[in-house]
Amino acid sequence: MPLKPILTVDLFPILEGKLIEVLRCLRHDDWMRPTLAKHWTVKDVASHLLDGNLKRLSIQRDGFFGLQAPPHGGYEAFIAFINRNNAEWVQSARRLSPRVLIDLIEITSKEVYELFRGLDPNAPALWGVSWAGEETSANWFDIAREYTERWHHQQQIRVAVNRPGISSRELYFPVLDTFMRGMPHAFRSVEAREGTVVEIQITGEAGGSWFVERASSSWRVADQMPSADATLKMDQELAWRVFTKAVDATAAAKEVAISGDRSLAMQALSLVAVLA
Repeated sequence: MPLKPILTVDLFPILEGKLIEVLRCLRHDDWMRPTLAKHWTVKDVASHLLDGNLKRLSIQRDGFFGLQAPPHGGYEAFIAFINRNNAEWVQSARRLSPRVLIDLIEITSKEVYELFRGLDPNAPALWGVSWAGEETSANWFDIAREYTERWHHQQQIRVAVNRPGISSRELYFPVLDTFMRGMPHAFRSVEAREGTVVEIQITGEAGGSWFVERASSSWRVADQMPSADATLKMDQELAWRVFTKAVDATAAAKEVAISGDRSLAMQALSLVAVLA
């Protein structure tokens, strides 16, 4: 039986409201603080979020493709294209004041929400969720992926300025649930007998257990299973950092609990649920 769609559209105004609230509280020096997003400051991450809004509206709502991804070169060339465009935008946006940036994020976030509300969740999305190995995805998955993007970037900002993170089950569980849909792709090169099951257990208010099963010579996310050949257990605060590359698998391995087949459990740490 197919897994249920993860419907996140109505969470966007809540999440965006929290972003605006925290940005309005920042002091001048807070905007220049480094974040987990490599070389980006708090202001750079906020600028990146604005860029996401503008691209969504320009491309998906207005049908305007200003820049085309390279037709050849595969995934690596596509990621290089994305990284270059992101860096160019962030550099240009450094001339914007925090007030202008906040106002633009607030306006465009509302317009993106209206765009998402008007989409059929089960219709084909404009973009496939590539980190989950999909060339074509349903709108609900693309929107859920976008939700995880906004959630984890806001989390990066909150960590940088020592504000409480967004850890409620309402807002964080859908992020974890969406990440887990990419787990079969993370296991794609792993050979195992039919019926092999790996459990990923995340502790905390927003956590839960997810199961990846070897079936029909491939891997799939399965419903509750009676037992697992390997189990990886981690805290919810570590989970988002691992799956967004803020913490690498080697460092994460020291903070997780593993039972059963260690190599199978460790494979779960290879999931990268961002375009990177």
